[in-house]
Amino acid sequence: MYKVLTLNNISVKGLERLPREHYEVASEIQHPDAVLLRSFKMHEWEIPDTLKAIGRAGAGVNNIPVDKMTARGIPVFNAPGANANAVKELVLGCMLSSARNLFPAWDYVRNLQGTDAEIAKKVEAGKKQFVGFEIAQHTLGVIGLGAIGVQVANAAHSLGMRVIGYDPHITVKNAWQLSADVTQALSVEDMLSQVDFLSVHVPLLEVTRNLINTERLQKARDGLIIFNFSRNGIIDDIAVCEAIKSGKVQGYMCDFPTNLLINHERVISLPHLGASTQEAEDSCAVMVANQVRDYLEQGTVCNSVNFPDMSMPSNAGHRLMVAHSNVPHMIEHISSSIANANLNILDMLNRSRNDIACTLVDVNNPIPQSVLDNLQVTKDVLMVRIL
Repeated sequence: MYKVLTLNNISVKGLERLPREHYEVASEIQHPDAVLLRSFKMHEWEIPDTLKAIGRAGAGVNNIPVDKMTARGIPVFNAPGANANAVKELVLGCMLSSARNLFPAWDYVRNLQGTDAEIAKKVEAGKKQFVGFEIAQHTLGVIGLGAIGVQVANAAHSLGMRVIGYDPHITVKNAWQLSADVTQALSVEDMLSQVDFLSVHVPLLEVTRNLINTERLQKARDGLIIFNFSRNGIIDDIAVCEAIKSGKVQGYMCDFPTNLLINHERVISLPHLGASTQEAEDSCAVMVANQVRDYLEQGTVCNSVNFPDMSMPSNAGHRLMVAHSNVPHMIEHISSSIANANLNILDMLNRSRNDIACTLVDVNNPIPQSVLDNLQVTKDVLMVRIL
């Protein structure tokens, strides 16, 4: 029986992927084998010795101490792309709203007073200040062409926009999915000089922190409208507010309110709604529950942010998994430990990712505790378990 601890509310559709005859799932549970979470901050959380996997029902993993988990041989899974449609639709909705000044227009109307006739007169007099424009034939820049960025770019193109994309690390898979009509930018500065709208879809890393800053905004086309539904810190909020004051930037819409932003007249900040749809929550939970289950039961790794992808067909034998540092002679140590127990190897798979590697081994007979004991004390072995 596997024990799974939920640190946040997880969609029932996801939890249903963990059959009750094999899984005990609860928000309070001792000695968990796995943890499922959304936004719970794990950096100060005490890691149980029994923990084997972490599943983040979402894309970002800033709330998880990934390096610490890697050092203990614990994979961290996420759900890339599961919330892509939700974020795409929010970006498009905000783009259309900003072009037509819907938020300030609504705010103007809700504060009108008087009889219906008086209100109608004020509406006709006041609507001129909210004249907008049509987004067709305008240019959108998309920084980050992952699952979300590709969908935003393709959808904007289908609405008649010219789209420019920038992502020096785009994957082959995402490149295939991207519309051939999306133009490539050579740099962030190159993009900013050509676009009317800018949407960022990159993770928050040291190289992306304050990606849009004062220096780069000086290269932007006048009247730029910026959207950040990715992560707080990617846009330098102070720089954007200064650019609004100077007239360089027309408006800013984001998912991350601060005291600086919430009362700014040309900034609309929302309460982190990017993936807040029932469909997205269901999709994220289903994806990550499947991944955690596959890992616990088969040693399969898919969509881990710190472990290499790996999958080995079952050989109807007995499976051993070893997570270890990516160093020479490790396969030799694992094979020797198995051979010393008079076990025959039916199949073996080894995959590496940066400084970590994983080895799956199927053997012909049950694996004795002595094999685990031997490997657990081997230098550079991080985790050993029988599946």
